[in-house]
Amino acid sequence: MIGLGTIVNTAAVIAGGLIGSRVKHGLPERFRDIVMQAVGLAVVIIGVSGTLHEIFNTKPGSTDPVMLMIFSLVIGSVIGEWIGIEAWLGRLGKWFEAKFAADGDGSFAQGFVSASLLFCVGAMAIVGSLKDGLEGKTEILFAKSILDGVSSIVFASTMGIGVVFSAVSVLAYQGSITLLAKFIAPYLTPEVTSQMSLVGNVLILAIGINLLRIRVIKVGNMLPAIFLPLVYYFVLKLIG
Repeated sequence: MIGLGTIVNTAAVIAGGLIGSRVKHGLPERFRDIVMQAVGLAVVIIGVSGTLHEIFNTKPGSTDPVMLMIFSLVIGSVIGEWIGIEAWLGRLGKWFEAKFAADGDGSFAQGFVSASLLFCVGAMAIVGSLKDGLEGKTEILFAKSILDGVSSIVFASTMGIGVVFSAVSVLAYQGSITLLAKFIAPYLTPEVTSQMSLVGNVLILAIGINLLRIRVIKVGNMLPAIFLPLVYYFVLKLIG
């Protein structure tokens, strides 16, 4: 069944978020703070390790991954800032909060945005959705479902019920890639996928920095950067 992987992933986020939000009510604030710091550190390490892995495993003769990463991040950030993706996500989080959690503690939108970004920017979301759409293979998304389910428990235990609604983002994002898989698959060579993964890992690092409250980075506005390597190689194919 095409799309089953995304459906299971969405359900895992909802289940984990509900469990975590229940835990939050019995967790003192000082414990929530230290858990958030631990999660932030873990996300930073994941982002750094993934970034270095993609850089050092680039095949000889390939496009310089660092230069293309910089290009993608700069141009993608400008596009995202112009569109106002972060603001749209924030408003969507506030809308969900007004409809479903009007008595929240103000962390709803933060949980929604942070979890949405974390669950969507990684390589597993892209590659898994493509495999699902092209071959009906769900192994990658099933594995991601386990990771996201556990992560949503931890996130929701500190940021609350907003994490549950990040499942909407997962469904829309991965579902769109699954449906469009047959159209974009010819351009997603291993080199393109690696470059997209590199940019995604940099954004994961930025999410970790936000969670640690070192500096506020508009990660949502950087989302278009993930797809610019695909555009780059598509243009090269047209002219070459």
